[in-house]
Amino acid sequence: MDATDATAPGDAATVDAPTEPTDATFADLTTLRVGGPIRRLVTAATSADLIDLAVEAWSEGEPWMVLGGGSNLLVGDEGFDGTVIRIRTRGIEVLGRQEGEASVRVRAQAGESWDDLVAWTVEHGFAGIEALSGIPGCVGAAPVQNIGAYGQELESTLVAIDFLEEGADAPRRMTADELELAYRTSVLKQGLRGVVLSIELDLHDTEAERAVLGESLSRPVAYPQLAGALHVDLGDRVPLARVREGVLALRASKGMVLDPEDADTWSAGSFFTNPIVDEHTARSLPADAPRWYLEPDPVDEVVPIAGGIEESPLDQFLAHQASLEASGPSANGGPQPTLVKLSAAWLIERAGIGRGFALPGSRAAVSSKHTLALTNRGGASAEEVAQLARFVQSRVQSEFGIVLHPEPVVVGLDF
Repeated sequence: MDATDATAPGDAATVDAPTEPTDATFADLTTLRVGGPIRRLVTAATSADLIDLAVEAWSEGEPWMVLGGGSNLLVGDEGFDGTVIRIRTRGIEVLGRQEGEASVRVRAQAGESWDDLVAWTVEHGFAGIEALSGIPGCVGAAPVQNIGAYGQELESTLVAIDFLEEGADAPRRMTADELELAYRTSVLKQGLRGVVLSIELDLHDTEAERAVLGESLSRPVAYPQLAGALHVDLGDRVPLARVREGVLALRASKGMVLDPEDADTWSAGSFFTNPIVDEHTARSLPADAPRWYLEPDPVDEVVPIAGGIEESPLDQFLAHQASLEASGPSANGGPQPTLVKLSAAWLIERAGIGRGFALPGSRAAVSSKHTLALTNRGGASAEEVAQLARFVQSRVQSEFGIVLHPEPVVVGLDF
């Protein structure tokens, strides 16, 4: 559920920019607090700086990557032998309101804290991302994997991004449709390389209703757990600030709000995505397995019951689509198979891995508050986190024949 805070490494060059201390490590700059040294770390404080640094980095052939808040990133203990561009651009602005409509267009720079953006929209009475409160990371990371939580998805409000594609010397505007947003993915995560400079959102402006009701109301509450916590019915609208407070409380109860004093929050958030399978596979699971039936639109991850770990979610989806096309319509002329999203947390727990589980002698452990989070209990190595993740994968595959895929960006480690 967390925003991706780095792109995967690619080809780049050493850049002519102020370099931060050469002893910087990913353990210092990520919420998992693991990862080896960074050969060269530079910081972009403005969009112009970010463009210049990226263009220079692409002019030669050494590895490069960008780093936001480091909240969804796992880098190996060997570190990164290249240039890391840390994005620290700031700025939130109202671009305009749609006359006659209760909508407002907002632009935020890539280096803004995502949660600070949510807090700003709540303060200004703009509804649409209030349920995404507490997600760590930076704004520019949000469209990479189409962040979502508690009944809201970024794709519901995202209009466009300003994007500098690798090899270009000037940015272009990409619409939300061009990003091909789906469950925790986009073309940015599936191979389109470059740097997000800013994002534009269309939000619901509560100004008119606030004048009548005296308060700003959220979009309809769409997640049962959140509705229960707020003591309202699904579809109700409640004060924006109350939704934000409720979401932050729920996330904190699961160790999903960063706290330097709480090792349960030293994680990358949800470590595995919820697998999407066909209906036949879903029906093979116990009756109490949570499942959500999806609309028959293309999705990013389809995991066959004997899927290979080496295949990416996109590879699996394309193979699944190809098999459907090859087989043609069903014998009775009916629709193609229904796709079902499963609960990764349920699969992990039913595979025998409970909260707080750790491999013998390891300093990495499953969170004591939420089985989807893998945590650093203090002094863990990146390999210890990876070993735990592989063990979880193997247990779930052995028990259910379903492959879990990591949600964080992984660099220098094998899964």
